[in-house]
Amino acid sequence: MSKRIALIVGHPDKESYNFALANAYKIGAEKSGAEVREIVIQDLNFNPNLQFGYRKRTELEPDLIASQETLKWAEHIVWVYPVWWGSVPAIMKGFLDRVLLPGFAFKKREGSVWWDKYFTGKTSRLICTMDQPTWFYRLINGAPSHKAMKKLTMNFIGVKSVKITAIGPIRLSKDKFRKNCLKKIERLGEKNK
Repeated sequence: MSKRIALIVGHPDKESYNFALANAYKIGAEKSGAEVREIVIQDLNFNPNLQFGYRKRTELEPDLIASQETLKWAEHIVWVYPVWWGSVPAIMKGFLDRVLLPGFAFKKREGSVWWDKYFTGKTSRLICTMDQPTWFYRLINGAPSHKAMKKLTMNFIGVKSVKITAIGPIRLSKDKFRKNCLKKIERLGEKNK
């Protein structure tokens, strides 16, 4: 059964390999009959700085309101981004800070350290690129961005099933490697995974 998919691209450069990966996923998903809505963070008009933290509300720009509607609509959320300095790009971090707000993605319980999760029942796929071998990133460096995105972001708001596809090293990769990865990502899109 085909899904409603939010495809979010977190790379600021449209000529990057990340955009090719996102396009491959979209082609596969649409082949299967899935409905895909894209959010290209770089194209959004918003201030990525959560200026007052949670102390005082910062009004959401129209592009962020539309992004929230897409995330609410989606059954499956796909993130495509590079790993930079063991994390996500600044523009993507700003998007997360500004969009996944209390009252929208979760709600802290009064007088408690616990919270209610509003994204239960959804699934997610993280597709990330890096310039080091993926095994090295995972075993030696502890995969900090994987943990941050899977456990401290997606699981935090209620998305239990989060799969990770890490691709690397990209910088020294050959054309054949990149083409094979695009085929793999297209197949994931076809399976809506």
